[in-house]
Amino acid sequence: MKNYDSIEHVRGESLFVDDQLTPIGTLLGYVACSPIAHGRIKNIDMTKALNIKGVKAILTAKDIPGENQIGGIIKDEELLADKEVHFVGQPIAFVVADNQIIAHEAAELIEYDFEKLPVITDPRKAAEAGELIQPPRTFKLGNTDEAFAKCDFVFEGKVESGGQEHLYLETQGAFAYPVEGGGVKIFSSTQGPTAVQRVTARILGIPMHKVEVDVLRIGGGFGGKEDQASPWAALAALGAKILNKPVKLILPRQQDMKITGKRHPYSSDFKIGLNKEGEILAYEAVFYQNAGAAADLSTAVLERTLFHCTNSYFIPNVKATAYCCRTNLPPNTAFRGFGGPQGMFVIESAIAKAAEEMGMSTVEIQKKNLLDEGDEFPYGQRIEHCRIRRCFTELEKKYNLYDIKKRVDDFNSSNKMYKKGFAVMPVTFGISFTSTFMNQASALVHIYTDGSISISTAAVEMGQGVNEKIRAVAQKVFSVNSERIKIETTNTTRVANTSPTAASKAADLNGYATQKACEILLGRLKKVAAKELNIEQHNNISIQQEIIFNKDEKTDLTFDKLIQIAYFDRISLSAQAHHATPHIHFDKTKEKGQPFAYHAYGVGIVEATVDCIRGTYKIDSVKVIHDFGKSLHPVIDKGQAEGGIIQGIGWMTMEEVLYNEEGQLLTNALSTYKIPDIHFSPDDIQVHFLEDAPNPYGPFNSKAIGEPPLMYGIAAYFAIRNAMKKFKAECDIEFKAPMTPERVLLSLYQKTTVLKPAN
Repeated sequence: MKNYDSIEHVRGESLFVDDQLTPIGTLLGYVACSPIAHGRIKNIDMTKALNIKGVKAILTAKDIPGENQIGGIIKDEELLADKEVHFVGQPIAFVVADNQIIAHEAAELIEYDFEKLPVITDPRKAAEAGELIQPPRTFKLGNTDEAFAKCDFVFEGKVESGGQEHLYLETQGAFAYPVEGGGVKIFSSTQGPTAVQRVTARILGIPMHKVEVDVLRIGGGFGGKEDQASPWAALAALGAKILNKPVKLILPRQQDMKITGKRHPYSSDFKIGLNKEGEILAYEAVFYQNAGAAADLSTAVLERTLFHCTNSYFIPNVKATAYCCRTNLPPNTAFRGFGGPQGMFVIESAIAKAAEEMGMSTVEIQKKNLLDEGDEFPYGQRIEHCRIRRCFTELEKKYNLYDIKKRVDDFNSSNKMYKKGFAVMPVTFGISFTSTFMNQASALVHIYTDGSISISTAAVEMGQGVNEKIRAVAQKVFSVNSERIKIETTNTTRVANTSPTAASKAADLNGYATQKACEILLGRLKKVAAKELNIEQHNNISIQQEIIFNKDEKTDLTFDKLIQIAYFDRISLSAQAHHATPHIHFDKTKEKGQPFAYHAYGVGIVEATVDCIRGTYKIDSVKVIHDFGKSLHPVIDKGQAEGGIIQGIGWMTMEEVLYNEEGQLLTNALSTYKIPDIHFSPDDIQVHFLEDAPNPYGPFNSKAIGEPPLMYGIAAYFAIRNAMKKFKAECDIEFKAPMTPERVLLSLYQKTTVLKPAN
């Protein structure tokens, strides 16, 4: 199987927003941003900027004809700051000029007068000050107070997990031009075309049907272009509307890093209780989420943290409380895993703490507490088709944990300055948007008279291969050559009211909608074929490799001939279908329900070697058993697993987002923000498909793959930590990620030894 998008990427033939042909006279934009994290705007002087030749306009909040509001879940974020600024990089003005160089120069000449206000960057301090975006939420199961009293061991601790820069290859950007009737058309690099449409309509004060959003593909998203693509599209549209000219806005890389939100940093507390056998009887967690200056998607991200607070374990007594804390940082947003990784890191830290204190193996505690069929999650859903134990058993069998442990122990006993460690990471991840209404999608399918097929859905291709999966669905229904099938751009006029391509649901939702639309057409074609062949029962008709069969008998009728006959018989060769995930619901007043259609399962083991003198390390290997269901496209699924693993390892090891106390981003370029490269990547990555594992809730028994593999990267942190413990067992290593080389050294050598010269 091939991924045709990947082939075009390698050839340099793929088009992105900045590659698209633009009309002569297209203007370029640049965003003028706040240099401070919190303050009142007393005055803006644009005199010098407006005097630069080539500047066409500088737009501020007063130029917005509609509502100056881009908030999605909560309307608490202005497109252009009006009276106050709340983070460094908050857009204040939009400069439109003949080219980007002029626009940038003009933006730098805008002068501001601020009354500075206090800056908060720490979520715990925000919570203390009452700066919460929503009231705290708590998930409960059983009674933790009673359970802790019966535990043989109770341990407490603190966990810190950092942010993560999306670092998509294509920066945020959009191109907009006015159309007749007072509307606007936008080409946007977005995961959520309808979100862009809705926000732009609100900003311009026009109905949504006057805003058309088109997405050919985007150069990476990872959640960073779910809601955060909307302001740049809205600004381009605002410029186009006011100036009646095409306007393009492409954020430069450094500005993109500075003003966009990241994965949410969390500061968390845990309390875990076990009996002597290592069974977890009680668990409590408190999560302080650093949401940044506005809600964005933070409340939904925090909710998913609660959903995944116990990861792959059944714990009969749980209490998890989460605080969504407003700080003076750019509004943090969706990132692959969407809050799940932050919750899982805490429970894994709690288990690691318990294992160390009890003198037990972490793996032993993990295995003893794995979920079983019918177990209840803290949010009320009971697990079905549970495969986490199967994955664990398969991992032990295929990769032999005993041999790995022996090899690591042998290495450590014969090496003084280098130490190895390994860690196991089970993953149980819920698949669905947790806001029930978002679990819907539509597809529009046309068959042309030459037998070629066009498919429009809400899915956005962003490198994850969703186009190929949708093509595979249509190919299976019609039994035709994939070359016949074209996946169209994602367009709000052809497919309306779309959910974003996120939550690992694009292939599921849009695949099902495509399957339904194709089956409608297939049903019509079967009737046409039965009529043509003088067969009474059209249900006996099938298409096999573009040949029409009557039961098991091959006929002279081909797919091409059948399409021609249907067309001349005036049979519609177009169909639209809608799919909504069944049987899901969640009651936020009770914090109970069934929010997920199903769960994805897997277990990974990571080995690492640490240079305990320099603090550097190497991730030696990652071995994974993952439940893919019955894969629609094994090549794409394996690629997604490998990419997610590397991204997760990066989050846990080297990708450190740092702000100073004034809210200025310190890691604002690729010279200061490090990501995994080919030299850092593990020498050995093995991803094994769990066999005989069809998923009754996915298209053709498939399972979602986008987010779950990222969580295997958490094992890299614990593999490094375990290696450090082999070097210096008594060292007190904080549960704080990322585990950078600097942090390794500071943890191993907490007390500095001053060497005095010899006499």
